[in-house]
Amino acid sequence: MQSLKGIFSFLASCIRYINTYFKTFVFLFIVLLILMPSNKSNLNPANLIRLDLKGAIIDSSVLVENIYKAKNDNNIKGVLLVIDSPGGTFGPSMEIALAIEELSKVKKVVAYTNGTMASGSYLGGVSANKILANPASFIGSIGVIMQGADISELANKIGIKEQSIQAGTFKSAGTITRPWKDEEKAYLQDLINQSYELFTDFVANKRKLNKENKQIWADARVFLASRAKELGLIDDLTSYEMAKKQLQDLANVVNPIWQEESKFEKFLNKISEQGVSLFSDFIFKTLINSNREVVF
Repeated sequence: MQSLKGIFSFLASCIRYINTYFKTFVFLFIVLLILMPSNKSNLNPANLIRLDLKGAIIDSSVLVENIYKAKNDNNIKGVLLVIDSPGGTFGPSMEIALAIEELSKVKKVVAYTNGTMASGSYLGGVSANKILANPASFIGSIGVIMQGADISELANKIGIKEQSIQAGTFKSAGTITRPWKDEEKAYLQDLINQSYELFTDFVANKRKLNKENKQIWADARVFLASRAKELGLIDDLTSYEMAKKQLQDLANVVNPIWQEESKFEKFLNKISEQGVSLFSDFIFKTLINSNREVVF
């Protein structure tokens, strides 16, 4: 009888202990599962990697860092850059373009769009060794725009007056508090023209296109993938799986091992993907309507 009582007492203690620390055990188990390295990846290092260029291009730092990591990884032989982006701001788009340009000199790079490869995102991927597209993709929009509102009438109605002190004739060029002066418009137009020339020169050089005909392929029109191929903006129409296969062949990889995100990265991306997408789209729309921002 005493022994039974001892057994039940022991079981009760175990149940109380589990009940008290159950959530802690579950949490630690999940953390261990997320952080636990894969033995397969250690024995067989990846030789191919996928990088994504998605959403509005506002900050290119993470993607550019990953591009250079792939460039410096001796095991990586090829990079698949998957693009679905409407474009973005000038600087970050060019930063991606220059990073891909450097990468494509030492590794094989295939750019594949499964939706939109336009403006800044086209610039970003144009240095790839090959550009492939889903047949229903939109390609192009090679142009530059700067927009700004004029809220002077609204400000007058509600009694708001501008006051500022500046040094430099064009310091307030592009302001939203008054109509732009003719000399400011001329200055900003020249800035846009220079940006457009930089954009078209870069594309023409990478795609071996005739700049004399740039009004055909670089007048900010968006083309369906088949027309983009005819114009020389992309190389071929295909599917995602075939794009992977073409990269494998281009990189001469016989036994393809694709680098996967860590479980921790997958976990973070899963919970943040939707929020980041909504935030970047909001910022992109705001920038388009802000003053003095060059947008592709």
